[in-house]
Amino acid sequence: MKHNFQIFLISFFVLVISCKKTDKIVDNPQLGTITVTADESFKSVSEALTERYMALNPNTKINLVIKKEDLAFLDLLDNKARVIIMSRELTEKEKQGYKDKIDMEMQPAKFAADAVVFVVPKNSAKENISVEEIEKELQSDNKKIIFDGTNSSNLNFVAQKFKSTPDKLKYSIISGNKNIIEQLNKYPDKIGVISLNTISRPYDKESESLKNSVKILKVVEGGKSYEPDIINLKNMTYPFTRVLYFLTNEGYYGLGNGFIRFSCQQLGQIVVEKEGLQPYNIFKREVQMR
Repeated sequence: MKHNFQIFLISFFVLVISCKKTDKIVDNPQLGTITVTADESFKSVSEALTERYMALNPNTKINLVIKKEDLAFLDLLDNKARVIIMSRELTEKEKQGYKDKIDMEMQPAKFAADAVVFVVPKNSAKENISVEEIEKELQSDNKKIIFDGTNSSNLNFVAQKFKSTPDKLKYSIISGNKNIIEQLNKYPDKIGVISLNTISRPYDKESESLKNSVKILKVVEGGKSYEPDIINLKNMTYPFTRVLYFLTNEGYYGLGNGFIRFSCQQLGQIVVEKEGLQPYNIFKREVQMR
């Protein structure tokens, strides 16, 4: 009788422990609900990837939240988001914050090459802008360059490009990439800064309309001018090419890591390519038939 009671107690504790583990891990790559946060500059590719993943895994729900890049990182630290998309390098303070709060080894998962693009009104005579000119304008009280807001990925990336911080730069603001394009004609002497992904989706009417309503400036560096096209993104020769990557606070192979793996492998990379961006992990191969 005593022996049977001991077996019962052992079985009971095993069941309780198993239930607690199940409570902790309530999702897997094919099941569950998570939040993914991305800057408005990456909205198009973020929507395409999340929608495709959910279509392939109908028992999953990915809530895509569009939020400024800096705020997205804070959401990751506070467990308000399982996955975020970043484009700039984290500061040493941010890396330490990730280590302290997440208690995981940080593993950025790169999945696409995007670009910061400089645009002017369609009827502007300006055709190009040098890296030096951009830097000079960002120190001028004229505030000739327009960004889509503070804490945004475009502003962060450009500041980092010049080894500076946003608070040390001088610029104007129109909230949102789309709004910059739509309002730029009101400011003929200004230069708008947008993400390539805002206008990169081919065969999309809105994307094409936005792209055709402004003039994209070539960027001059080292005496050569570069357009933000796929070839220059692939070769990283366009001076403001940036690599998009995922960060997660998920310490197991759940829905977050499943989504990241999908985005970085062939099916996800095909989605990236259809968005008009350069896939980071796949390259076109030529096969000769004999």
